[in-house]
This record gives sequence, structure tokens and C-alpha cells, in this order.
Amino acid sequence: MSKSITVGKIANTTLFYGLLLAGAVFISLPTIWMLGASLMTSAELFSPTIRLLPSEPRIDNYITVFAQFNFARYLTNSIIVTGSVIVLNLIFCPMVGYGLAKFKFPGRNVLFLFIMATIMVPFAAILIPLYLLVRDLGWINSYQAMIVPFAMTAIGVFLMRQFAYSIPDDYIEAARIDGASELGIYLRIIVPLMQPAMITLAIITFVLVWDEFLWVLVVTTTDQYRTLPIGLVKFREAYQTRWELIMAGSTVAAAPAVLLFVLLQRRFLEGIASLSGMK
Repeated sequence: MSKSITVGKIANTTLFYGLLLAGAVFISLPTIWMLGASLMTSAELFSPTIRLLPSEPRIDNYITVFAQFNFARYLTNSIIVTGSVIVLNLIFCPMVGYGLAKFKFPGRNVLFLFIMATIMVPFAAILIPLYLLVRDLGWINSYQAMIVPFAMTAIGVFLMRQFAYSIPDDYIEAARIDGASELGIYLRIIVPLMQPAMITLAIITFVLVWDEFLWVLVVTTTDQYRTLPIGLVKFREAYQTRWELIMAGSTVAAAPAVLLFVLLQRRFLEGIASLSGMK
């Protein structure tokens, strides 16, 4: 009996991991093809034989992307805008989330409900009023127009508030008894404890801002301030028959998000586990 149970467990485990592997391969195929196509020649890419990887990898496509198109400008703008938004979110969202979780004041719950209600409002509904405000401030074609509207997000406040609730009040009270100021408590105790959640917020913010297309399209009219999503569309219009170049540009645009997750995946999972109560 025990032998049959052991064989059954092995079979179930093998089937389970086999399905996971098959799913991972299936999901990864488009990315693998994109990377492989970016290293192929045009003739090899359109050959009758379907290929996932090139017979002889070549980096000429990447050189062409940066040499013959304004791709470096788009990449630089994306880095500036995304990095600035992440820094601002990591400054403001933890402060607001901590205040809503640990300080009691009149209207606290109403304020939090108002913040959460903004998540339900589609961005298209506020696009025109936000554009008019940015225009009146004279921010069209500027970094401010792409950074300031996303300096603090409702989802970021929500994540930080939920994580702050898990921090024991005893830590804060002990620091107050020792004479620490509220700012000192926040910087020396709360911020270090919130690091996993802050890394999670940074990754989520990076993906959202790095891929932002509509707002950047609305508030920019010149290549001086346009970011990668706009650049990829213009690149597609200019090289619509050169798919190997388009795939090279797409790989450059996708690589930072993939690398960021690979480097911070452990901390990201720790933050998700803490926020979901699974830790």
C-alpha cells in the first residue's frame, strides 16, 4: 500500500511540475522569439523555416537602432521620468500610508475612502481636465508634465497603509518613551521596516510609468521629451518592413523591466507576502 502511495505521489509531482514547465515555456515563447528575431537578418527572419533563435547572432540591428534613430533620446527620457516618479512615490506614499495607519485624527477614514475612490476613476475621465491644468501651468513639452501627476498614487498609498498596519505599535511607543521625535521614528524605525513593501511599490510603479503611452502622447509634441512607448510607435512607422529592427527596439524597451524584476524578485515576493498576510 505504502509503495503504491509513493508511486502515486511521484507521478502527481512529475505531472504537476511538467505542467508548470510547459506553461512557462508557452508563456516565454513570444519573448524568446522577440529576442531571437532581434539578432536575425531580414532574410533569415522571413525564411520559410520557422526559427526561434538565429543561426548566427548579430548585434548590428541594435547598433542600427541607436545610430539611425533617436532611440537614445527616448531611452534617456524614459529613465529620467520613471526614476523621478519612483523616487517621489517612495517619498510620499510611505508617509501618507504610515499617517493613515498609525495616527488617529478626525476624518481619517473618510480621507482614506476618498483616496481609494480615485482608483475607480478611469484615467480617460480626468485626461482633459488634467491636460488643461498642465497647459495652464505651462508644462506642455516638459518633464514636469510627465512626472508630477504621478508623484503619488492611490495604489501606492493603499499598499503602504496596509503594510504599516502590520508594524507593532509597541515599536513606536517605545521610541516615543525614549524621546525620539516623530520624524526620527519614521526615518529610523518605520522606513527600514517598510523596505520590502517599498521595493514592491517601486517595481509596480516602474512598470506602470515605463509603459505609459497615452499621457505622454498628449503632453509632448517633440522628440526632446518623448519616451520609449512613443518612440517605438514612431520607429514602427519609419521601419515598418524591418521587423528585425523593430524587435531590437522592443527588446531594448522591455529589458529594463525584466532586469529590475530579476534583481529584486526576492524582495518583491517578500513584500507581496507581507501585504497579503502570507508571511
